[in-house]
Amino acid sequence: MMKLALAEAEAAERADEVPIGAVIAFGNRVIARAHNLTETLTDVTAHAEMQAITSAANQLGGKYLQGCTLYVNVEPCPMCAGALGWAQVSRVVFGAPDEKRGYRRFAPNVLHPKCEVKEGVLEEESREMMQRFFKKKR
Repeated sequence: MMKLALAEAEAAERADEVPIGAVIAFGNRVIARAHNLTETLTDVTAHAEMQAITSAANQLGGKYLQGCTLYVNVEPCPMCAGALGWAQVSRVVFGAPDEKRGYRRFAPNVLHPKCEVKEGVLEEESREMMQRFFKKKR
């Protein structure tokens, strides 16, 4: 699943978006895939996770994503983590930590209390993608 999230991140990078991709699965079935669209939509809230949450809720026909797992290549920001908490996502799996803007720095308790978190899945690939993108920007 994280490889699918990385593929979404690559799509974001090709569109000159920050390369973050997200996948939401219910069991072993992918119900949503998304990547950052903040530049494309000129919308600061159009993060990969937010796009995936909306898509997954539409797919399931309800606002709660209990039993779902979000896979994202970089630690969610506080906004996205808050939305994941409100959506009651059961599990969050991410690759690279975000020391500067990650939710754990600013809002470590924002996820739903029952949400499980796993970090470091394909961390090196995720980190390298982000570093490559920002190196090109500078």
